[in-house]
Amino acid sequence: MKYLIAGGGTGGHIYPALAIAWEIKNRDPNAEILYVGTEKGLESELVPREGFTFKTIRVMGLPRKIGLNSLKATKELFLGLMDANKIIKEFMPDVVVGTGGYVCGPVVYMAAKKRIPTLIHEQNVFPGITNKILAKYVNKILVTFEESKKYFKYPEKVIVTGNPIRDNILKVDKKKAYIELNINPDIPFILSFGGSGGQKKLNDAMFHVIKKNTSNYNIQILHITGKRFYHDFINRVKKDNLNIGNNIRIMPYFYEMPKGLNIADLVITSAGAITLAEISAIGIASILIPKGYTAENHQEYNARAFEREKASHVILEKDLTGENLNVAIEDLIKDKKRLKEMANRSRSLGKIDATKKIVDIIEGLIG
Repeated sequence: MKYLIAGGGTGGHIYPALAIAWEIKNRDPNAEILYVGTEKGLESELVPREGFTFKTIRVMGLPRKIGLNSLKATKELFLGLMDANKIIKEFMPDVVVGTGGYVCGPVVYMAAKKRIPTLIHEQNVFPGITNKILAKYVNKILVTFEESKKYFKYPEKVIVTGNPIRDNILKVDKKKAYIELNINPDIPFILSFGGSGGQKKLNDAMFHVIKKNTSNYNIQILHITGKRFYHDFINRVKKDNLNIGNNIRIMPYFYEMPKGLNIADLVITSAGAITLAEISAIGIASILIPKGYTAENHQEYNARAFEREKASHVILEKDLTGENLNVAIEDLIKDKKRLKEMANRSRSLGKIDATKKIVDIIEGLIG
């Protein structure tokens, strides 16, 4: 069987696509998988490293205001349709899967027009513009959140599957993780990060939290700044002469995230779909600070879905201060009953079988 997968721009679109690709490969080692992305997207770096065949098309996002960029985007869209048509003609896929990003538009649309079975996966509560347009043409619309159904015009096509997550996130030995990360299991451990690229507003607030807790050995904090913000953060620490003890660690990036998540008592993070899928699969209480500049403000929709289920405490970026974040942390850490309840609520939202369910649906489309 031949599978064409398209998804790009951010890790939130790429990692689900890779999880799906690996599940297909695990079931059928002889499956032919072609991943289509853009030359400048993050997928051009990540996908070849995973060993999948990768091809690119030309496409760019449509600007919100009409201008010279609109003409350029329209031209790129037509070129992208031509590129997609050529790739589909040469590869002749049995099914086409789109996981979001502008690259999906031409690829999935051309496949649907050729009557090739197609489906899309939407990671966020509020769908991206590309998936909303493609909904009319595809056979199935797979969503992460139950709430997403109301945003699509074709509810009969929608299936709630959850968000595909990394397989290793569920295979962590917690006892070993405490030792390897040098974390005391008897002291509350807080893990904070603003997505893979970091989050300036969260960094500013966490600087205040760290400053307040430099001598508080009843708490353990690991804060990941994001590579682009790390030097500025450390310079602030030096400028304020903060004497940080071994209860607090600051890192630019954290390669052991599966281990860290599995032993965290509380996670402070933005509200990207992948992160939420992972913390709910494990079952972790969280303070969510949705990024205010994401497309269609989708992170707030994601965060509110967790807040309504009492799995998370939400603070919007515009309301975030170091003081109110520190108070929220203290309140939760002191209230062990509430922290445990939030963790259980989080776990109830988790869908650990999402990848398998999605590939079952893909196989069903092929017949």
